[in-house]
Amino acid sequence: MNLTLTGVGVSRGIAIGHAYLLAPEQPEINEYVLPKHLVNEEVARFKAALAAAKQQLKSIRNQIPRGTPASIAAFIETHVLMLEDAAFADAPVKLIKTQQCNAEWALQQQRDMLVSVFEAMNDPYLRTRKDDVDHVVNRIQRILANQPAHPLELSDHRLKGAIIVAGDLSPADLLLIEHCGATGFITEGGGPTSHTAILARGLGIPAIVGVAHALRQISHDTLIAIDGQRGEVLTEPDPLSLQRLRAKRREEKRHVVTLARLSKKPSITEDGRVITLRANVELPEDIHTIKRAGAAGIGLYRTEFLFMNRKDSPSEEEQFLAYTQAAKAMKGMPVTIRTLDLGADKTLHNEHWHISSRPPSPLGLRAIRLCLKEPALFRPQLRAILRASVYGQLRMMIPMLSSLQELFQVLEVVEDVKRELKAQGLKYNENIPIGGMIEVPSAALAAEAFARHLDFLSIGTNDLIQYTLATDRIDDAVNYLYDPLHPAVLRLIEMTIKAGHKAGIPVAMCGEMAGDPRYTRLLLGMGLTEFSTPPAMLLEVKSIIQSSRLARLTKMTRKILASYHSGEIAVLIDKINAAEKRGRG
Repeated sequence: MNLTLTGVGVSRGIAIGHAYLLAPEQPEINEYVLPKHLVNEEVARFKAALAAAKQQLKSIRNQIPRGTPASIAAFIETHVLMLEDAAFADAPVKLIKTQQCNAEWALQQQRDMLVSVFEAMNDPYLRTRKDDVDHVVNRIQRILANQPAHPLELSDHRLKGAIIVAGDLSPADLLLIEHCGATGFITEGGGPTSHTAILARGLGIPAIVGVAHALRQISHDTLIAIDGQRGEVLTEPDPLSLQRLRAKRREEKRHVVTLARLSKKPSITEDGRVITLRANVELPEDIHTIKRAGAAGIGLYRTEFLFMNRKDSPSEEEQFLAYTQAAKAMKGMPVTIRTLDLGADKTLHNEHWHISSRPPSPLGLRAIRLCLKEPALFRPQLRAILRASVYGQLRMMIPMLSSLQELFQVLEVVEDVKRELKAQGLKYNENIPIGGMIEVPSAALAAEAFARHLDFLSIGTNDLIQYTLATDRIDDAVNYLYDPLHPAVLRLIEMTIKAGHKAGIPVAMCGEMAGDPRYTRLLLGMGLTEFSTPPAMLLEVKSIIQSSRLARLTKMTRKILASYHSGEIAVLIDKINAAEKRGRG
């Protein structure tokens, strides 16, 4: 039966093949109390399962062909390191000993605790790290249950040319999928910022996640086609649909080759306006990717990865090393380090931080609010950034500013840390640029005042849209309200860009809107001249910049900003994009 299913396209491309349903049986987790004399034996059983899981992952890592970018192997290494972390290696052991419970139940309790912490996080990228917890836990649980190897680890020849349909996939699963010759995958769970999705984009495997009930609606061995850009799954496509999809696949392959040629080309509009195009870095491994894509630096270096999967905060030296490596890797190009954007939801393990016991809230103690409240957390990071600033063109960016008072507090702390470093004889860049993220409506409305005290501004559209429209884009009940084209959002963006121009400081955009090709021409017409995109979207955005003429865009954008209807604005956006493709206004 011909069906069209929809999900979230996370890796573009067309894949056509027979469905291979992958639904490995999940072990049933029972809870029981052990006699005291069997506790040590149970601890040994758990540790043996942990060692076996680590060996499985290392075996998969060793199958990665030579010459594969180091960032690919890094996803497997992340899971290996998680197995070595105290959260997995020690905490379940402690539960087995204190509760005299079986290993499976101890691991499940630890899993539930970790997942609850991640689910409470506001940042979508960090929230999906719960997937990594589940992938690691499921691997250990299968070993404890004496289940046979994961079907993908049997190198089944039937995977060649197939499209995998699964509940979820780990990065290790995905590497095995590619090794076995599968052409794409669909999952019921997962998200665009999961490690599996990021890896799929890096490997160029068409992928769609969040396809509800895919395992129930797609039969094994059914011919299916997926469009990784549109997020569409077509089952049993008719000959005409197959012909159309194959033509689109050929066109996309040509487009990918064309984009690759742009990596060393300048980012300039048709009428000669130079546009700065930088990239966002989620993990250090992304730096290799953005260098290959020809980014003009890092527009957003997220530091949260340093604080993940641990009970204590990273030391000043650990942070200094990470920032120094980024600065050196970019060889003189700007590296914009965002100070810590964590919330109360991610600090529950640290008994030294005086965090409220109330449930975490995106409107609560997070980002710069948390850092100002906890100097023991903030000052080591500032010291590390300042010390690393002598090794490259580092810039510091402050997230979630909402008032000038907050900014003045931050600048005072920075100056105090500088004096401290100077007294200790430690080198730093006295004139390190300091910028602020505009992601709270109050900051956008006061952008002129902020611009007078900062060296640059950067618009974080993800939070700006959510806070302006009072909607959580990850909450299925209200995410239909999340609209980048809402007139209020566009006016706040325009207000910020104008404030930067008036003060003579650069204004960038580092939110998802900057990496969405649908909005590139609109933003150019609004006067945005600095973009920071996800690495996978950089060349796509560059191609649009090169085929745009600012004179036409500025005129057409005025009509959009004069409208108060999102539907009308969306139609005008389509007209802008269509007109520029044809080369006429």
